[in-house]
Amino acid sequence: MATRTRDCDERLTRERLRKAEEFLDSAAALRDLHDDEAEVGDSVVSLCILAGIAASDVLCCKALGHHVQGDDHQQAVVELSKVEPRGKELGRDLRALLSMKTRAGYGGPAVSADDRKKAWRRAESLVEAARSR
Repeated sequence: MATRTRDCDERLTRERLRKAEEFLDSAAALRDLHDDEAEVGDSVVSLCILAGIAASDVLCCKALGHHVQGDDHQQAVVELSKVEPRGKELGRDLRALLSMKTRAGYGGPAVSADDRKKAWRRAESLVEAARSR
């Protein structure tokens, strides 16, 4: 199956960065509003995943002129890994976030405290990289 991509312009890139920051800020606000982070852990992780996806779009837009479009997020990992100089590391961050998507967003046991910390660190890493690019 061919990878579907979407060409980027400055407006799209700015919008995706704004979304990445919005999702990460929302995750932080939700986490801060609850004494027991476990109550909202799945939601926080889901927001971190969305932040990471949007940030990876920004990174690909800036470096490659396009981002992957569609439901196959693993293709986004492959494309993000092409971004220099930290593409492979950033691709690992996105892959780790995506590995939590089903559990955090669709059911099963709640994500652990360790997973929440990992999701936050990886999303923050991707958003920071997108901001500084």
